[in-house]
Amino acid sequence: MASVVVAASAVRDLNRLIAVLSLPENSKERVVRTLRVLERFPLIGGQLGGRWERFRFLLGPWRWMIIVYSFDAENDSVAVVA
Repeated sequence: MASVVVAASAVRDLNRLIAVLSLPENSKERVVRTLRVLERFPLIGGQLGGRWERFRFLLGPWRWMIIVYSFDAENDSVAVVA
């Protein structure tokens, strides 16, 4: 199973969204549940293109939330960046 690491910038982004959009109190737990799938299926998300080609994306607990991550197969790890 891949390890999933969330960058500090992604945590700040989520905290800002929670505050600005008045998201529910369990928003962080919802995002964590969404990220758990990456442990078993790190390539599940669609691949981005252009300057973002080394990244993939996954829709979050809401259809408008896009989670951007990269998968390092050599280290079997996922880095959530935004």
